[in-house]
Amino acid sequence: MPTVSVKRDLLFEALGQKYTDEEFDELCFEFGLELDEITSEKEILIREQGGEKAEGASDVVLYKIDVPANRYDLLCLEGLVRGLQVFKEKLEAPRYKRVSPADGGEPQRLVITEETASVRPHAVAAVLRNITFTQERYESFIELQEKLHQNICRKRTLVAIGTHDLDTISGPFTYTAKPPGEIRFKPLSQSREYTAAELMSLYKTDSHLRHYLHIIENEPLYPIIYDSNGIVLSMPPIINGDHSKISLNTKNIFIECTATDLTKVNRFTLIITVCLFVCFNTFFILFRVEEAEVVYPDGRLSVYPELAYRTETLSGDFINKRVGINESAESIAQLLTRMCLRSEVSGEGDLIQVEIPPTRADVIHACDIMEDAAIAYGFNNIVRSTPRTYTVANQLPVNKLTELLRQDLTAAGFTEALTFALCSEEDIADKLRKNITETRAVHISNPKTADFQVARTSLLPGLLKTIAANRKMPLPLKLFEISDVVLKDETKDVGARNNRRLCAVYYNKSPGFEVIHGLLDRVMQLLDVKPGRNQGYHIQAAEDSTFFPGRCAEIFSCGKSIGHLGVLHPDVISRFELTMPCSAIDIDIEPFL
Repeated sequence: MPTVSVKRDLLFEALGQKYTDEEFDELCFEFGLELDEITSEKEILIREQGGEKAEGASDVVLYKIDVPANRYDLLCLEGLVRGLQVFKEKLEAPRYKRVSPADGGEPQRLVITEETASVRPHAVAAVLRNITFTQERYESFIELQEKLHQNICRKRTLVAIGTHDLDTISGPFTYTAKPPGEIRFKPLSQSREYTAAELMSLYKTDSHLRHYLHIIENEPLYPIIYDSNGIVLSMPPIINGDHSKISLNTKNIFIECTATDLTKVNRFTLIITVCLFVCFNTFFILFRVEEAEVVYPDGRLSVYPELAYRTETLSGDFINKRVGINESAESIAQLLTRMCLRSEVSGEGDLIQVEIPPTRADVIHACDIMEDAAIAYGFNNIVRSTPRTYTVANQLPVNKLTELLRQDLTAAGFTEALTFALCSEEDIADKLRKNITETRAVHISNPKTADFQVARTSLLPGLLKTIAANRKMPLPLKLFEISDVVLKDETKDVGARNNRRLCAVYYNKSPGFEVIHGLLDRVMQLLDVKPGRNQGYHIQAAEDSTFFPGRCAEIFSCGKSIGHLGVLHPDVISRFELTMPCSAIDIDIEPFL
């Protein structure tokens, strides 16, 4: 959930009313927001860096407000104020409009070349006119872009937003891609020109920009945007050019957004243009944004931004029943209008026509509209009632069995561990002396770290890593875990299934095979499974690469293999950075349900 920091006094001035902290907290709750923290720049520095760093810092009170992930139109002071004013019925919900250039001239044009196809193939653009900045509004403008980059743009991996002083550049603009050595320009906040390759080296130590270098660093071509005079606007998604930077004197802004997905960039551009225009245009009551043309490599021409409205129709009875209220259709339409969803009764029964603005891409189904009606009505105002359907919840059999086994394994002297459900490929393959192709592992398509590449297929690696992290504890170490592993299964609609397993390890100066064997006997006793080959359980010698040769047994119950136990192979022990013998048992408990 994004957090917006706003200066309290500026907020109250914009709202035209002063509140106590408690009153504003209540207003936020009523609007579906949360006042997370009341602090100041000085308090933040003292808390994070100590008192010395806080000397001279501002004592201005800051409100940190948690904004729902679907309300990108509230990510700045100006957007937040407008949303609250509409909610309090002091202003009407804005209506956004795309217009042609006021002077009757040609729209600004962005031409995309085919070289961009291999790196960031999509781009859109728009123009904002008659902007007026104060220092506070300028800071809010910059912060809004950063909020969008960090949240909806997924740290610039999906979309990168560039804003430029239109009066310092001239169209048409060209979006292309070139080798790093052929790109040379003066970036923001630098005193000289650099090649793209030099910038990559320069920004490796930059606390902010170094996090984005990986997006294009290994690409043979880097994306770049020029104006008609060859001036570099930006090298997305890394840095803008210094020539077209936004300043307090900027009046007209050219916005370009580059992305890897056209649908996403459409939506992102839509949001950013609307948000910026509403917040910072001198004549914001008009809510207008100037169109721009985008020419694709195949010659297609599209006009952006696409400020499309749509209408949904639903009944007042639908909302009343699902929210638990009893309001007229006219009253519900008024509630929705307060949430910036212009609504009116259609005249046919209690049907309500709801206009979905382009800023609310999150409104997909009728239930999304119902949720906004509930927020406007006030969750605290909904009368509590007993559900008409009487149900009694029962614990799932597999969870009930798990809880019973946990208690008795603890009583047997073992300590329960809770390990990660994700692990590295090495943990479930190389370290266990297995081939990754044989593990039936479900792979994460975009792992953020090498430690979490696959869903675990065994509980054993997690327990061994837990022992490795607690080697200084007194011996013996006796750990167990009863949890799910994930296995590929083509018979399932999702291609995989969960499997509840029990794993226990014994780590000491001696292997302790008899301890693990005794634990198996105890578990089977608890499950009321007698020793025997047909209807009972038994073990027989087996070979498994994870275990020491000749010290491994396969476990059978009612003639079906349910797991293994034995002494771990020395290679497995050393690969988990352990130095002493270790015995383990790993069984499937689902057959006992």
